[in-house]
Amino acid sequence: MQRVIGAVLILTATGGAGYVYGRELKRYLEKLQYFRYVMSLIRGEIAYTHAPLPEIFSGVSGRVKEPYRIWLRKLAQELENREEYGFARAWNRCADRYLKALDFKYEHRILAKEPGTFLGSLEADTLDHAMQMYLNRLDLEIEKQREGLAARIKISGCLGVMSGIFLIVILL
Repeated sequence: MQRVIGAVLILTATGGAGYVYGRELKRYLEKLQYFRYVMSLIRGEIAYTHAPLPEIFSGVSGRVKEPYRIWLRKLAQELENREEYGFARAWNRCADRYLKALDFKYEHRILAKEPGTFLGSLEADTLDHAMQMYLNRLDLEIEKQREGLAARIKISGCLGVMSGIFLIVILL
């Protein structure tokens, strides 16, 4: 009886681990999609208001959730206080510090820092075009993540169950 209970517990634990991994994949995609939403809000504010960047970041920060809210507020404060010598340095530093909670992959962290290179230095029409190109690139990354998501979720669940069966066979 103890072996049967142990087998059921092992199977439940490994199957649950596979399910949790699948949920993490979905959550990661949702984080990327929300980051794209935040960047589209910034683009819209730039195109519509033509306000200075600190005002835009402060305005957008009121409409987004954490950690984006604190990231945009701190970025606006740093730009207003002129603590950094360049916009790109302030953007990168704030992105490193306040977006760390998102746990982006390396290539997505680099992608999140990219707007710092062009946001502070372009004219309005060029900036709008550059932001549109950036949003298109984000869309491609999101599509890459979404492309195999269903298959990876199924595989993670199957691997969880299969590893549980493997452990049960070894231990019996």
